[in-house]
Amino acid sequence: MTTSITSTELKDILTAKKHVCVFDVRRRADYEKSPEMIAGATWQDPEKVTVWSKTLPKDQEVVVYCVKGGSVSQSVTNSLQEGHPGARFLEGGILGWEEKQKSCGK
Repeated sequence: MTTSITSTELKDILTAKKHVCVFDVRRRADYEKSPEMIAGATWQDPEKVTVWSKTLPKDQEVVVYCVKGGSVSQSVTNSLQEGHPGARFLEGGILGWEEKQKSCGK
């Protein structure tokens, strides 16, 4: 079962400096076209999730995002949930995140 997190919820977690791993899982072409990321996030190739997921810390929340919070991040989240049952994807993706930041004046 794929679960999600809102931009507001993620911002609250990041502001509280809770231990969370945030991964940008946009396809390489999308990332290279617009390389801005959420502060603290790292880019990971969504096609290699079975490789990089083995190195994730077991004691931290995992949040992934793609462009719009659609099939890419949801697919990665589904793959991650085997080893990280609490893995979530960001609703609206990076576009939703950026829009939320603009509406909040940041």
